[in-house]
Amino acid sequence: MFVLTRIQFVQFAAAGALAALSVASAPAGADEMIQNLGPVGPHEPLITTVGSKRVIAFYVPSNGGCDIDAIVWDADHADSGTAARIRVNVRPGHVIHVDSAENRSLTLRCGDLAATLAIIR
Repeated sequence: MFVLTRIQFVQFAAAGALAALSVASAPAGADEMIQNLGPVGPHEPLITTVGSKRVIAFYVPSNGGCDIDAIVWDADHADSGTAARIRVNVRPGHVIHVDSAENRSLTLRCGDLAATLAIIR
């Protein structure tokens, strides 16, 4: 009979939890894009699709507002030739819009006291 010591049991449980989290956070298919629709805190990425474009946006608090960086590229072409970077400072409670050629729009809102950045639907 196999007997686990307390330390072995904790290690076994931790390994099982890590494996479960890894499977739960992985995309269902190889072509499925990861998304993080937020809200997020400073330096954390928002990841989404707008029409045929992919967007990664993050921010750094600055002078009470959000210094937002957004990188936009063609979803079908991951090479750097289609990427564009947008940098803007937004006051708390204000928004910016990122529009695609297909008349799709992504609205990003700087939260109160620059505590969060969120996608507004």
